[in-house]
Amino acid sequence: MNSNGGVEIANQSMNELSIKEQEADESVQVTCFSEFSDDVTLHFQIIRLHKQIYAWIGCNSAKFGHLYAAAPTRPSNNVSVTSLIGGDSDNTGLGIARRLVLKTGLNIVLACNIPKNSPMLEAKAEKKLMEKLISLGYTMQKI
Repeated sequence: MNSNGGVEIANQSMNELSIKEQEADESVQVTCFSEFSDDVTLHFQIIRLHKQIYAWIGCNSAKFGHLYAAAPTRPSNNVSVTSLIGGDSDNTGLGIARRLVLKTGLNIVLACNIPKNSPMLEAKAEKKLMEKLISLGYTMQKI
């Protein structure tokens, strides 16, 4: 084998390695877990996409619930949230989506079927979800 062939093989191997590293950084990561507390079972699913998190919170069932999208708005560091499905008079989940953006810095799509007028359950679900996001390393580092 001549030296040109060896260089080509080395370059090809390096390019393949670079592509595999990029794919690993942009891969989809799925996490599911459940928590039982106070006669209620909360189900969670987190899907980590590139620069975005999809989260689902289910209460005692696998019902989809309301769907919210939240994103950071620049340059003022505010958060914009909109209801995509449901949520007309029931804003359960809207606050969670807003706070998730503030804590992660990522776009958030949140599906939530926590019963209306259950602020303690909503707070508990948000706390469990944030604990898991922190353990997975999906939150912003504090400066």
